[in-house]
Order: sequence, then structure tokens, then C-alpha cells
Amino acid sequence: MSDTGTWLARPRPARLAARPSRWATIRPVTASIWFYLFPLYILGGLLLVLGVFALLGRIQGGRYLKPIINFMMKLPLVGRLMKKASQAALERQNPDLASAVKKLERSGVARDPMRAQQALSRLSASERQAYMDATADQTENIAQNRQMRRQLERARKGKRR
Repeated sequence: MSDTGTWLARPRPARLAARPSRWATIRPVTASIWFYLFPLYILGGLLLVLGVFALLGRIQGGRYLKPIINFMMKLPLVGRLMKKASQAALERQNPDLASAVKKLERSGVARDPMRAQQALSRLSASERQAYMDATADQTENIAQNRQMRRQLERARKGKRR
């Protein structure tokens, strides 16, 4: 051995040579932590979406949420699930109206006004009354100016007498 090469390349002890570097052990551990945290990221994302829906539902009576819901109703799976949920809620809240809506949907009311008239005549008295009350509530929401609202009020007062 020469005197000049000994201070440059000293041999490492055997126990240190077999040990991996610090970065070689940290990277796999970090990667495994990210993998195990995926369910938390998914839950966080769902909570964020739920929070946004809740916030949009509170602003101006859901004005900004309605277009999103209408779009989601067009999606096959989501639309079917939301329709079932809506129907179940309607059955709990007003069973007569729910049965009237089912009968009217079966008869194809949305496509033909003549069928609508025939289907209305086939409803029971309680179903017809529930359906008429619901349509009256819908027309109240459509009335946009004072004159239309007053006309609806007069029509409702005349119907009560």
C-alpha cells in the first residue's frame, strides 16, 4: 500500500456497507403512507361535496343547486336513485298524491293532454284533490309578478266558496 492512497479511500466496516441509505428507506415508507390514506382522501372529498351541496341549498332557497340537481337527474344511475328517493318521500308525506302521480305517469300524461284528462277522471276523489292541491301549489311558485299572484288569490278564494 502506498502512503498517498490510504487517506482517500478508507474501507467501510462491514456493518455499515450492508445498511441502505436514509433516503432509500424513507421513500417506500412515504409511498405506503399515501396508499393507506386513500380512504381518508375519498371521505374528505365526499364531505367537501356534501358541504358544497348544503351551502348551495341554503343560498336563496337552493337557487344555485337546482340546475346541478336537474343535470344529475339526467344521469342514468343517479337519476333513477333520486327518483326513487323522491317517490318514497312523497309516499311518506302524502300517500294520495303519490298514488295519483304513479297512475298519471303510467297513463303517459306528459305526452298527451287528452290522456291527462282521461287519467284525471280515473283517479279517486282523494287522489284528485291531492293532485289539484299540488298543482295549485306549483302555479303559486310560477306566478312572478303581483298581478299574477292576485289573480291566483282570487281564483283560490272563488274555489273555496
